Amino acid sequence: MENKSTNTQVIFFDGVCGLCNGFVDFVISADKKNKFLFSPLQSDYAQKELPIEMTRDLTSVVLLKNGRTFRKSEAVLEVLGDLGGVWKVTAVGKILPVGLSNKVYDMVAENRYRLFGKKDTCRLPSADERKKFIL
Repeated sequence: MENKSTNTQVIFFDGVCGLCNGFVDFVISADKKNKFLFSPLQSDYAQKELPIEMTRDLTSVVLLKNGRTFRKSEAVLEVLGDLGGVWKVTAVGKILPVGLSNKVYDMVAENRYRLFGKKDTCRLPSADERKKFIL
């Protein structure tokens, strides 16, 4: 997919992680203004668009927004805030020191496969979702 408008935001995620895929499902359903596209960190697109250390770190969701990258808790808070509506309230989380919010993020990330499962292959989007995915 070649949607490269300046307003496009791409969420890169671990394509085999149950928690990450749940986050993607949530954003797809809550993204009423179609602000977000999605790409597994394991994809060719991620390899081209992100620094190699980001594609190797499958514990971190990455948001590419207006040429800037956000990782871990910053990415999640940025996405939630950009969804608008009731999710704007999560902007309060930005007042926490990044180090503290990332510690919580890292604790969840370290246990995500055990708690939420791991698939053998990356998520394949449904026919309806295909236009939102860059592989």
